[in-house]
Amino acid sequence: MALSKVNFNSMNVTPAASKAIKFNSSNNGLETGDIGGSLVLLATQTASSSSTISFTSGIDSTYKEYQFHFTDIHPSEETQFEFQGSTNGGSSYGVTMTSTTFSTQHDEGDSSTSLNYAGGRDYAQQTGFQALTHSVKIDNDGSTGGILHLFEPSSTTFVKHWISNFNFMNTDPGTQNVYHAGYFNTTSAVNAIQFKFGSGNIDAGTIKLYGVS
Repeated sequence: MALSKVNFNSMNVTPAASKAIKFNSSNNGLETGDIGGSLVLLATQTASSSSTISFTSGIDSTYKEYQFHFTDIHPSEETQFEFQGSTNGGSSYGVTMTSTTFSTQHDEGDSSTSLNYAGGRDYAQQTGFQALTHSVKIDNDGSTGGILHLFEPSSTTFVKHWISNFNFMNTDPGTQNVYHAGYFNTTSAVNAIQFKFGSGNIDAGTIKLYGVS
């Protein structure tokens, strides 16, 4: 595991009795190896008028956590960005899922703000594609970006938890930040993930898959 260092000249720290916090006096740093990890890039896919983007390899028992990072994901139609999982290597997508959602938004005209639980976007034992955003604006400068965390997808004992945070230019227009969390309700290994918009194509954008070591 990679080791991170934090300078603590201006910090007053009392080490816990468990000694989970470790000091390294030789280089005046704080070891955080027990509380963090490093990202290992496994795959990169770039959209170009793509109906779907699928990751059908690399999601296995190597890592306890996987992260998908999304940059400048641009739609061909104003609709939501979505994902689903597979237990058969991508032959089909439709794993039973339960989820919850809340979002915040602020429009460009400074006339509308909100913070709300988006109950209409929750899933309760459903097998459709789960939204990761609301409608993303189709203008040339419209896009979305965010991170999806998937925890121990190879487990054959537990359900597969996931959390996501996306920001996007919504149709007001304005900035909207949406949080989703849930789990794939299966004890089969989830070994492939697919992304798409609710309709139309992913005109542009980059998705990177990382393992957390």
